[in-house]
Amino acid sequence: MFIDYITLMLINMVAGLFLLAYYVYQGLDSPNQKRWIPGFGMTGGIALATGLHMIWTWPIVGSFNIAFGETTVLFGIILLTAAIALSQGWDLLTVAIYAFFVGIAAVVIGFRIMNLGLTKQPLLSGIGFILTGLGGIFAAPTLYLKTNRAWRLLGAAVLVAAALIWALTGYLAYWGHLETFQKWVPIPMR
Repeated sequence: MFIDYITLMLINMVAGLFLLAYYVYQGLDSPNQKRWIPGFGMTGGIALATGLHMIWTWPIVGSFNIAFGETTVLFGIILLTAAIALSQGWDLLTVAIYAFFVGIAAVVIGFRIMNLGLTKQPLLSGIGFILTGLGGIFAAPTLYLKTNRAWRLLGAAVLVAAALIWALTGYLAYWGHLETFQKWVPIPMR
């Protein structure tokens, strides 16, 4: 039996994507930018910690450590850096540029998951990665077009769609993991 905490990573990402969607929709031009710091900081910290552990220890079988671990590290550092930038009053443009390249990686991974038939639901997972990636790809244009409500609404809708896919995946995984791991015993107790 292996250690599997992708559920934690997924639900954390759901929270982060919903926060980001709300920020894009309502907070991007708000005078109170500091209200977003705790949410971005919490989700970014959990993503960075779990993602780093996954890429350094490879606790999951196969290439899932790459797809989920590495993208979680990148998602986490984006959110943490956004929290720091907002706390200092810095411009988010460089975070958005970084998110562009991370977004491309997520889109590539999404198509590859579908191509290889990875995960229990490769089409759903692939679409989740692609939509999440589009959020990163269009981060810089969204900063530039922050006065365009229609553009921001579209961006928020893409992020919410991605979050809903990951929510479905994550909550179903919790349902299954509780059964699968119910008799698991730590190595020292065997």
